[in-house]
Amino acid sequence: MIEPMSPATPFTARSTAAEVVRGVDLGGRRAVVTGGASGIGVETARALAGAGAEVTLAVRDVRAGEHVAAEIGGRVRVAPLDLADPRSVTAFVAAWDGPLHILVNNAGVMMTPELRTPQGWELQFATNHLGHFALATGLHRALAAAGRARVVALSSVAHLREPVDFDDLHFRVRAYTPGVAYAQSKTANVLFAVEANRRWADDGVTVNAVHPGAVLTNLTRHMSREDLDASIAGGHYTFKTPEQGAATSVLVAASPLLEGVGGRYFEDCAPARRHVPGTPGGVADHALDPGAADRLWRTSLDMLGTLGA
Repeated sequence: MIEPMSPATPFTARSTAAEVVRGVDLGGRRAVVTGGASGIGVETARALAGAGAEVTLAVRDVRAGEHVAAEIGGRVRVAPLDLADPRSVTAFVAAWDGPLHILVNNAGVMMTPELRTPQGWELQFATNHLGHFALATGLHRALAAAGRARVVALSSVAHLREPVDFDDLHFRVRAYTPGVAYAQSKTANVLFAVEANRRWADDGVTVNAVHPGAVLTNLTRHMSREDLDASIAGGHYTFKTPEQGAATSVLVAASPLLEGVGGRYFEDCAPARRHVPGTPGGVADHALDPGAADRLWRTSLDMLGTLGA
């Protein structure tokens, strides 16, 4: 079991992305933020650009991305990326030139009805994990060339609910449940961080997973009004603003306090404790299991390899 602790930070669940990069100079650094046209992706990009980084918004909706880039100002550019389409990921990687210092795997879908890609992959797993896996591995040389690069994989507290079911990743046997599929994809995000950090540490690349917290953004569009109202009224979550939701991603991506720290899971701008059943938060043992992390890596390579991706 990987020990989930790492250096403490002075920031909290109420800190904003702008606060965690105050005084941080990212001049000369290049960053990619997937899903940077909406929600916490916008605030992640805004904070990184405000600290001096050149930021690329990797988005499905290029027009929306261009609107955000113009609103943020500075050195913010836009590039098309559809994580559910391996050809789109391959094209993005092929078009990238030069080093990459920060990759924030922020985009995602949640609680979708049962949908599949043309390859037959369950959409939440394909988008949240496989697409980002293909992107990060495709950009590995650019990350290694940067020196002290960082990769941030956005996960969720939902990962506590389900491990990865390697026998039925795409719900071909078990009944499809939106919440279970989402939870599995979020566990996959943490396992990716564990294994990528192990494999890439010698290249100076650190990889961590983060839980941004509950934020009412476009990500919740597939949830029913009744489920949202119940979550709010029942106090199941303490909701954050998008600026607060982006804080943990930006902290892990840019703070000097976390130099050299990798293979961890962060929440509320702090390293997460080990989850204790019956209590909220923390990181599940099944998400830090090195055996599962290695198996997921090899399985993902096999799946993408059948497409030549």
